[in-house]
Amino acid sequence: MAVGITEVKIVKPRTDKREYRRIVLPNSLEVLLISDPDTDKAAASMNVCVGSFSNPEGLDGLAHFLEHMLFYASEKYPLEDSYSKYIAEHGGSTNAFTSSERTNYHFDINTDCFEEALDRFAQFFIKPLMSPDATMREIKAVDSENQKNLLSDVWRMNQLQKHLCTEAHPYHKFSTGNWDTLEVRPKARGIDIRCELIKFYEERYSANLMQLVVYGKESLDKIQSLVENKFQEIPNTNRSCFSFPGQPCTPEHLQILVKAVPIMQGHKLRIIWPITPSIHYYKEGPCRYLGHLIGHKGEGSLFLILKKLGWAISLSAGEGDFTREFSFFKVVIDLTDAGHEHMGEIVGLLFKYIILLQQSGVKKWVFDEISAICETVFHYKDKIPPINYVVNVASNMKLYPPKDWLVASSLPLNFNPGTIQMVLDELTMNNVRIFWESKKFEGHTDMLEPWYGTAYAVMKLTDSMIQKWIDTAPNDCLHLPAPNLFIPTDLSLKDVQGKAKYPVLLRKSAYSRLWYKPDTMFFTPKAYIRIDFNCPYASHSPEAQILTYIFTQLLMDYLNEYAYDAQVAGLHYAIYLKDTGFQVIVLGYNHKMRILLETVVQKIAEFKVKPDRFAVVKESVTKEYENFKFQQPYQQALYYCSTILEDHSWPWSEKLEALPHLEADDLAKFSPVMLSRAFLECYIAGNFDQNEAESVIKHIEDTLFKCPQPISKQLSPSEHLATRTIKLESSLSYFYPIEGLNQSDKNSALVHYIQVHQDDSVLNVKLQLFSLIAKQAAFHQLRSVEQLGYITVLMQRNDFGIRGLQFIIQSTEKDPQEVDLRVEAFLKVFESKLHVMTNDEFKSNVNALIDMKLERHKNLREESSFYWKEIVYGTLKFDRKESEVAALEQLTQQELIDFFNEYIKVGAPRKKILSVQVYGGLHSDGYKLAKSERIQPQSVRIDDIFSFRRSRPLYGSFKGGLGHMKLQMFQPGCTVTVREPPLMQHCS
Repeated sequence: MAVGITEVKIVKPRTDKREYRRIVLPNSLEVLLISDPDTDKAAASMNVCVGSFSNPEGLDGLAHFLEHMLFYASEKYPLEDSYSKYIAEHGGSTNAFTSSERTNYHFDINTDCFEEALDRFAQFFIKPLMSPDATMREIKAVDSENQKNLLSDVWRMNQLQKHLCTEAHPYHKFSTGNWDTLEVRPKARGIDIRCELIKFYEERYSANLMQLVVYGKESLDKIQSLVENKFQEIPNTNRSCFSFPGQPCTPEHLQILVKAVPIMQGHKLRIIWPITPSIHYYKEGPCRYLGHLIGHKGEGSLFLILKKLGWAISLSAGEGDFTREFSFFKVVIDLTDAGHEHMGEIVGLLFKYIILLQQSGVKKWVFDEISAICETVFHYKDKIPPINYVVNVASNMKLYPPKDWLVASSLPLNFNPGTIQMVLDELTMNNVRIFWESKKFEGHTDMLEPWYGTAYAVMKLTDSMIQKWIDTAPNDCLHLPAPNLFIPTDLSLKDVQGKAKYPVLLRKSAYSRLWYKPDTMFFTPKAYIRIDFNCPYASHSPEAQILTYIFTQLLMDYLNEYAYDAQVAGLHYAIYLKDTGFQVIVLGYNHKMRILLETVVQKIAEFKVKPDRFAVVKESVTKEYENFKFQQPYQQALYYCSTILEDHSWPWSEKLEALPHLEADDLAKFSPVMLSRAFLECYIAGNFDQNEAESVIKHIEDTLFKCPQPISKQLSPSEHLATRTIKLESSLSYFYPIEGLNQSDKNSALVHYIQVHQDDSVLNVKLQLFSLIAKQAAFHQLRSVEQLGYITVLMQRNDFGIRGLQFIIQSTEKDPQEVDLRVEAFLKVFESKLHVMTNDEFKSNVNALIDMKLERHKNLREESSFYWKEIVYGTLKFDRKESEVAALEQLTQQELIDFFNEYIKVGAPRKKILSVQVYGGLHSDGYKLAKSERIQPQSVRIDDIFSFRRSRPLYGSFKGGLGHMKLQMFQPGCTVTVREPPLMQHCS
């Protein structure tokens, strides 16, 4: 039987130069081939129409468990973990996920290794091996993954919504699985879980239920030949896709109010309606239309009124949890404390807005505006990494006809008021489900959700109750938004004369530095602007840093009403706190970017504190800091590691302690002082010409520094700040044991950090090569074999140019001190593997790393982030990729071994270790022991972070003074790299 090639004109963006072809193999496997001669990575994604809804009765999590198991080994490649090892050693990555109706497997890899990787990947679906030993180990991994989620409000509330549905519907079930569902209960019933796993695979995984996307550098004919050869042996048993008709909510699950107790501080309101799935009307976009209006944040919107009342922090609206059979429309509102007390009126206001939409009728101009925005976004869509692209497209293939696989539902073109009205008519009082989350409900609930233990209570609502909420809701003027003036109309490309390969220092003054990089690669009508406001008074105390943070949040709050339309139209902005002040980022279509940026700067210049908004933002910031203690233990460990290593950082506890005492008047006094001294580090890239870029920065200087009454003055040389890193001592092991902040979390965590060197091309590539070679081996040994925990990562670390290596492991199995010993044991075993590595294996790894380094940036944002890091760290190695490739090409295997022996090997003479150990609820005895036991020779226990920091020398900063910087004017063909020499290293 021949391969079927259906000539389908696949809709693609006007700027997309890739070629596409749909084929169907004789075994009915449907495939999309993508040829991209410019790609540096090849990728593939297999979508299998079998998900958690297909779990057999009494075996919750089996589909997810199978997803884990397929990674282990196959009949053709029986060596355990050889697939993941091959991918990792050739510059790639691999992952999978299980949703309700599908499981997706995907990988990417350097292009020259694609054929073998594809062959290994295909064996998942031909003849996988599921050994008894691996089966038991991976049940533990699934359980560890579930343990990680138990105290996550996202998982808890999602399961609660599923729980309060009919038990007969698969949506009601527990999807991920755990030790209980995959080991304890099956064993009690005499069920062999491995037999069930194999049976499930053989009965459900059929080629006709699979959709494959393959993305390569070669021609379509070559890729097709590869696919035919690798995937034709997947069995086709002609299975039908799982389908369960009807909504999961019966009348008893509608018109209810559910009060639930979250883990985190804060109050959240989720108003949910079961609706007709809009997938059936994807070209008419009913939910996109309604989500646009209900979720709007401009003048006349529901959110703006709630914000002015001081009741809401954020609001979003749109479709979620959809299949072809059922769907939900959700409105999610983060409430203030005051808003929590007015829940009824808030729901009433939402229904008032829905009534307004009913009375106004469906507006064609609104639909046309949405359609125009979507069309621009689609046709000028940035390239994304191939691995993300293939996952997105594979996920679309079962839902949409082939011509719409790329566009999916992102381009509503057909105005059909009847379809929009149909969904709007489903947003009724008797169809609503309200989930109201708050810690204030503790002690006032009478039920527990069985899988995550969420406490909740259910109250039945009536039409009259909801009508009373509507009647008592404020009578503020709700109305439809005005036309969006930020929609770009000039999408032309600038004629840039020069072809600068790297950023150049275009302009320098006493107030600012401007780095400029015109777009010479992506050719889109977009730009990227980033400005660091370096203000020495912004971080001189915990109170100052908190006030600066509130300042940034208030700025965003004040701009929301004006700038929301810009964001809808694809022009995004953000204002962030940073170590030495704050940062403004604007990115998107360049046409009206300057208008937005100048408005942001004007708001900074005219900043005034509104006491009512200060109170709302302060409340939100306070909850954010209080919720730090509910972060995952590994996140806490990473925080402590950074706090130990950064010479000038304030602990969250001191900032939280300062918050209650700060008032609006404090910020009113502080903000002029904070802004009074500043230096702006600026970067402009993309579709801006040189004169425009200079003009933008000159305008900002005129606004802040050169007006009749300047807001800011230039910094003196001594006021320029740089973040510096603590230098650990060689041959010592520092360890910092601390209890997890939430002892109800059973997980403990370890960050085992090895500090190696200050930025240097030769040392950098040695560290990177070691990390590449050891990464998958560490994961396999510590996670797959020893089952220490689901989160097990070996990765590089870069602290402002100080390079190192870190193991991150979260575990319930062993306490952090024991996990630390397992890391050391791994390094001892791995030492021998380095020595027995063949020259061919060494060269293969070197070539893989070279390919990774030469990988081109996918879009303007990715390119700008790369160059900005060089600027903000002060390293200014814009040619870093090329210089490190040159170093790699000269590297020998013996030099790598010598590097390992000197810096990383257990007992290495120049090894510097910091072990951050966070003890969870299961390991409190281990914490007491770690704090009291006798310290071993060459070990140092850190009892007080700040005393320790004061006792250690610092690495020198790469950020030299202004005097070191020479101005490089932009010239046609200019490829100059500008560097500042590092400061002399000294101890403090």
